[in-house]
Amino acid sequence: MADMDNKEQAEMDPADMEDVEEVEEEETGEDVNSKARQLTVQMMQNPQILAALQERLDGLNGSPSGYIESLPKVVKRRINALKNLQVKCAHIEAKFYEEVHELERKYAALYQPLFDKRSEIVKAAYEPTDEECEWKADDEEELTEEMKEKAKLEEEKKDEEKEDPKGIPEFWLTVFKNVDLLCDMLQEHDEPILKHLQDIKVKFSDPGQPMSFTLEFHFEPNDFFSNTVLNKTYKMRSEPDESDPFSFDGPEIMSCTGCTIEWTKGKNVTLKTIKKKQKHKGRGTVRTVTKTVPNDSFFNFFTPPEVPESGELDEDSEAILAADFEIGHFIRERIVPRAVLYFTGEAIEDDDDDYDEEGEEADDEEGEEEADEENDPDYVPKKDAPPAECKQQ
Repeated sequence: MADMDNKEQAEMDPADMEDVEEVEEEETGEDVNSKARQLTVQMMQNPQILAALQERLDGLNGSPSGYIESLPKVVKRRINALKNLQVKCAHIEAKFYEEVHELERKYAALYQPLFDKRSEIVKAAYEPTDEECEWKADDEEELTEEMKEKAKLEEEKKDEEKEDPKGIPEFWLTVFKNVDLLCDMLQEHDEPILKHLQDIKVKFSDPGQPMSFTLEFHFEPNDFFSNTVLNKTYKMRSEPDESDPFSFDGPEIMSCTGCTIEWTKGKNVTLKTIKKKQKHKGRGTVRTVTKTVPNDSFFNFFTPPEVPESGELDEDSEAILAADFEIGHFIRERIVPRAVLYFTGEAIEDDDDDYDEEGEEADDEEGEEEADEENDPDYVPKKDAPPAECKQQ
C-alpha cells in the first residue's frame, strides 16, 4: 500500500514548484552555497518532491544497466558468494525479530497492570483518587488562582445538574469513531453493541510457540450475544522465504482466525433479511421470497476469509485480508497502548499528518465529480455516505 501511496503522490503540483522558485528568488542576497543548502532543505521537506524522487529511485532499481551481465565469470562467481552472505544476514535478522517478540512479551506483562487499572476506571470498577486525577492542562498554565476557582465551581455546578455517570461511558466506541481506519468499519447498528465493549487486550504467544498475537474484546453482559470475550488471532512468520530470501523485511502476518459469535435470536447484525418478488415464467403469478444475506458490520471482523493450505486467494479475499492485517496491527500497536489519547483526540492529529496528501487527493476527486455532474446530463453521483458519524468528541 505504501508503494501505491508513493505513486499517487508522485505527480507534483506545479504550484509546489513555483513555491520553490519563489524561495530561490527571495534569497538572491545570500551567498550561493547557503542558498543552495536552504533550497535543498525546503525541497526535501516537500512530500510530493520526495515521492517523485523515490519513484525515480525505484525506477532505477528496476532497470539494470547491463554491467553485471558484462562481468567475467570469475567476478560473477564472487557475487554469488556475496549473495550467500546476504542470505545468512537475513537469517540473523529473523533471529533479531524473534528476540524483539520476546521483549514485547516481557514488557506486555509490565504494561498489563496499568491497562487493567484503565479498564477498571472505564467500567466503574474503581474510582481514582484525587491525586490520581490531578492533571495540568496546557490551557490552565496562565490562569490565575481566582479564575481556576471560578472554573472549578462552574464545573461542579454542571456535574450537580447532570446524572452521575458510571466510569467513562462509551469509551471504546468513541475511540473507534475517532479513528478513520476503525470508523470506516462501523455501521449504525454496531454502535449500540460497542457501547458494551469494556476492554481490548493483546495476548502474545507463549515462549517456544509459533509467533502470534491475539486481540481480546471484552464485553459486559448484553442483549446481543452471550459471549463475554470475542477474540481474533494473527499468526506471524519471522523467517526468510526460501524461494525469495532477499524479500525478508521483518515479521509478517500469514493468517488470522476469528471466533464464533453466539448471537441472540434476531440480534445478528452481520445478516439481514430481504424480500424478493419472483414471477413464474409460465403462469405469470408473482410470489414473495424471503432471503437471509450478509450485512455490513464491524462484527464481520471476527469471521475473516480462511487462507487455504496452498496460500492462493482470489483478489477480493486477498484485499479483505490485507485490510484485516493492517487493522489488527494498528489496534495492537497504537490503539491498545494509547487508548485514552485516541478517546480525547490527542493522538489523532499525529495520525492525520500521515494522511494529509490523501485528503487533498480526495478533495480533488470530489472536484472532478462535481465537474462530471455539470458536464454530463446522464451523470450518476456516487452514493458513498459514511456508515457511522465519525470523530465525535
